Amino acid sequence: MSPANPRHASANPPKDAKASHPDAETMGFEDAVAELESIIERIDAGEVGLEASLDAYRRGAALVRRCRAILDSAQQEIERISAADLAARGADGNS
Repeated sequence: MSPANPRHASANPPKDAKASHPDAETMGFEDAVAELESIIERIDAGEVGLEASLDAYRRGAALVRRCRAILDSAQQEIERISAADLAARGADGNS
């Protein structure tokens, strides 16, 4: 990893660039999906070097975990609401 290789240096953003990304654990679903799509597009287009691709992959994995957590939470909430609705219908004698 020699700084004499300008292509290599430009393909890897400074470590400070990561600080501008919000924490994946606090992002909303739509924001996480949008950033994930952006990462995929940049990697597919070959816009980033190997090391930056690995960093992007790590970030993408964190975003996928966040999206799955949000979807799991939403599913649990829907199941809770559905169960409460069924219980209320049963208590009213409506089937």
